[in-house]
Amino acid sequence: MGRTHGTKYQLLGRAHVPTGKNKRRHSKVLNRPNIMAKQTVSRNVGIIGTGNFARALANRLYFAGYNVVIGSRKPDDRSLSFVDECMCNVNITTIEDCLKRNAIIFVAVHAANYKDCLSAHSENLSGKILIDVSNRDHPSKTDSNAEYLSKLIPAAIVVKGFNVISAYAMETDSSGGSRQVFIASDSNESREKVSVIARDMGFAPVDMGLLQSSRKIEAFPLKLLPAWRGPIAFAVGIFNIWLLYIIFIYFVEKTAYRWDQIFVKVLNKPLCMTAITLISCTYLPSSVASFFQIYYGTKHIRFPAWLDRWLKTRKQLGIVAFTLVVIHVIMSVLIMSPTYLSSWYQSTKITIPGNLTHDVTVPLKTWMVWKGEAACLTGILAFISMCIIAISTIPSITDTLNWREWRFIQSKLGHFTLFLSLVHVVIMGAPGWAKGPMVMIRSITFLSSILPFITLFLKLVLSLPCLGCYVKKIRRGWERTSADCRADCAPRNRKSFTPGYVIVPRHNGSDKDSNDVMIAIEERQSCMCENTSTV
Repeated sequence: MGRTHGTKYQLLGRAHVPTGKNKRRHSKVLNRPNIMAKQTVSRNVGIIGTGNFARALANRLYFAGYNVVIGSRKPDDRSLSFVDECMCNVNITTIEDCLKRNAIIFVAVHAANYKDCLSAHSENLSGKILIDVSNRDHPSKTDSNAEYLSKLIPAAIVVKGFNVISAYAMETDSSGGSRQVFIASDSNESREKVSVIARDMGFAPVDMGLLQSSRKIEAFPLKLLPAWRGPIAFAVGIFNIWLLYIIFIYFVEKTAYRWDQIFVKVLNKPLCMTAITLISCTYLPSSVASFFQIYYGTKHIRFPAWLDRWLKTRKQLGIVAFTLVVIHVIMSVLIMSPTYLSSWYQSTKITIPGNLTHDVTVPLKTWMVWKGEAACLTGILAFISMCIIAISTIPSITDTLNWREWRFIQSKLGHFTLFLSLVHVVIMGAPGWAKGPMVMIRSITFLSSILPFITLFLKLVLSLPCLGCYVKKIRRGWERTSADCRADCAPRNRKSFTPGYVIVPRHNGSDKDSNDVMIAIEERQSCMCENTSTV
């Protein structure tokens, strides 16, 4: 960003100054780089610390075109070029000299060493930007490391950033992982300068706002799959329920299989049942949310907390379901034989006449019957559709899709996949259902098809013109009542004042019909209104 602005400034600076009628128009163009030049960042950057992360950071900054100076308490004992030959162009000096020579300094030392390294140089830190890249061993219940540094050096401007990038990712572009850099500071200008540095280094800056947000930023690397715990625990619970039921009906109530078949033959059943249950749970919340919007008559009321969490875990539920489907497909291929799937194949008997007492009959199964053919076809189509949906969630693929394509794959193709999966299960179990109602309601194929059927039925109901158009109208902003906000925190009288809220006028000049806006003062009393048009 800094290089681009500088280039534009030089090109426009060399242009001749026009005269006559175009003078005023061209003068505006020539003056524009002066505004943009304010956003440029100095190419001199300092780093306090000589550890692994500090060296990786210096190396990255150097190749990004920055003049890097490293400050150390013992500069004579540190030889960076001995560790990395690319560091021969990086100057290493004392901390005091590093602070004097640079306006932007990365603090790449542990928080426990802040006081020893920086307290004695507070006079050289006035107005300087200190970028705290430290992490914690445990989440902080009070102040973050960045807030502690800000209190320790109040004259400096502290910016939190780069702590979610490892030293290995800093040095290797092919390391994988997120390239986002979360940035927080009480200074808007400083956040912008650090964002420019992050972009120059090839990362994607994310502005997190004030320095208080550094608590979340420092807690982020300490979390282990926070968005996956609930979906995985739910999947494990559903799998255990189906497994226990299968063990009861096939081993306790009657002996249908041998215990040595539990590893593949028997275990494959709860896997596919759990997978189709999770697929249903992936697409069911969108229909539930639509009915909530119909009930509220507006899109500006937040969903219940349980539904909000359910909506946010749809991607994780879908990926877990896809993983189980892949395992189910592999296991099904392994047992694809007349011995394991006898109902899929024709039954042929060979009779050998006996010369003494009785004939000898040898059963032989050859061709697949309609059940096996249809089950394979629907299963293959459902698996291919799920693969397309899973591939579309890859960030590099997602970036190439527009909103309509994304909605088509995730919604329409997703429900079609659920329909194919349901047909696959019905084909597998329908011949057994004909034996009687008691057999049907105890069948694992019937029980596992109930939730998919409910999901598809609700989707079909919402697709009817009378409801579909109504929901679409609500999501476009229409409200059934004239009140602007029907949440619990909103007063019935628009002009009234509720403790903890401020009525802010929204008039724009001659726009006298504009409505006032109620803004909450305290976060714990925040309004429950929210745009829920995307479900």
